[in-house]
Amino acid sequence: MTAWTPEDEQFMRRALRLAKRGAGRTSPNPMVGAVVVRDGRVVGEGFHERVGGPHAEVHALRRAGESARGATLYVSLEPCNHHGRTPPCTEAVIQAGISRVVIGMADPNPKVTGGGADRLRQAGIAVTVGVLERECRILNQPFIKWVTQGRPYVTLKCAATLDGRMGARTGESRWVTNERSRRLVHELRAAVDAVLVGIGTALADDPLLTARLDRKKTPQPLRIVLDTHGRLPLASQLVKTARQTPVLLACAEAVSKEVRERFASHGVDMLPLGMAKEHGLDLRGLLDELGRRSITSVLVEGGARIHGAFLDEALADDFLFFYAPKILGDSLGVPMFQGVPRFSMGDAVPVFDCEIRRFGEDFLISGRFRRDLY
Repeated sequence: MTAWTPEDEQFMRRALRLAKRGAGRTSPNPMVGAVVVRDGRVVGEGFHERVGGPHAEVHALRRAGESARGATLYVSLEPCNHHGRTPPCTEAVIQAGISRVVIGMADPNPKVTGGGADRLRQAGIAVTVGVLERECRILNQPFIKWVTQGRPYVTLKCAATLDGRMGARTGESRWVTNERSRRLVHELRAAVDAVLVGIGTALADDPLLTARLDRKKTPQPLRIVLDTHGRLPLASQLVKTARQTPVLLACAEAVSKEVRERFASHGVDMLPLGMAKEHGLDLRGLLDELGRRSITSVLVEGGARIHGAFLDEALADDFLFFYAPKILGDSLGVPMFQGVPRFSMGDAVPVFDCEIRRFGEDFLISGRFRRDLY
């Protein structure tokens, strides 16, 4: 691996900032940014704007034009060397006359890893791989997990009081957190492929689970409800809007054909699943099926039993916990997790890479349930 310079890191950070602009629009493809630099000056840049559209390298090279000859290309992910929805980016790089390519991370797809870098080297182009690799991997965790394991990346999201209650004992939960925190949740929904809740949350809150932002063409997630017995009311907001924004109802195989057809007639996609021994519906089977449908990321928004099931089965990858400056002081309030109890600190589930951010008076604690990056 060739050493890199502070300038390489500077332009790779710029490529990463560009890549993030594709959030919510590129799945199942990764977010990628590219910058063309000549004599220390940016002459072209771009990002992967939407699935099926030109890749980041192509946008950057087109904007650079003839200035790309002899220049350096910075790209957050190894250029592809295979035909997919678009031609290989390696050929565009070679034809543009680029003299050096700096890559943030190798393509994680085990079928193609290293192929793009090798093709560029064969063409006489200097290649450096691994600049800000950790940052590049963090950006595309959903894509990496999906392409290597065939399952979506799972994030648990909770909004709670300081004493860890998502709602009062009556079930009331509007609103635990402030408007700034709630806006961030809408931005998160716009950036993921799917949002998931249990039937308890669906019955108590009658949520829409859409991304409601004040901008045009906001990406909308697939809305998933875990509903073992098919109890979701046909008059619910989810069912009434299913033809506009897709809804997937995961139910038990025992749910009658009549019930399934009733939901289907309202535009709800039905997914019968087997039952797990301890946690109701087979969550592993659900994630496998979502992976087959090219769903790369899922935001799990509750309730407590759903959070507990994902935690107990080690199916969650990271978490976002919002805390409001409120205390209920009621042991019968709605907890953040309800599942297999741990009776000692040694048995507690460890978390890693925790960070704290503030949104007005609210706090957001984020972190991972695993040390490794996919």
